[in-house]
Amino acid sequence: MDLTADSQKPDSYRVTADELRQFIERFERLEAEKKDLAEQQKEVMAEAKARGYDTKVMRKVVALRKRDKDDIAEEEAVLEMYKEALGM
Repeated sequence: MDLTADSQKPDSYRVTADELRQFIERFERLEAEKKDLAEQQKEVMAEAKARGYDTKVMRKVVALRKRDKDDIAEEEAVLEMYKEALGM
């Protein structure tokens, strides 16, 4: 299949092998960077664990820091109500 010389398709459908290769390679580089970052995050958690921190709780704190404070407060209020209903 010749991707560069298809004269029957509109310009918006024409692709060149070089351009396609560039997109693929950029994506692959980003995938590699993502893998490297995940490894660095894993190392940070291993270091924190070695220093005595609870990494499960740390991950929850990280997730909470991403959320809106009002949403967190509402969820915590509902959680307390449920716990009280169950005698916890």
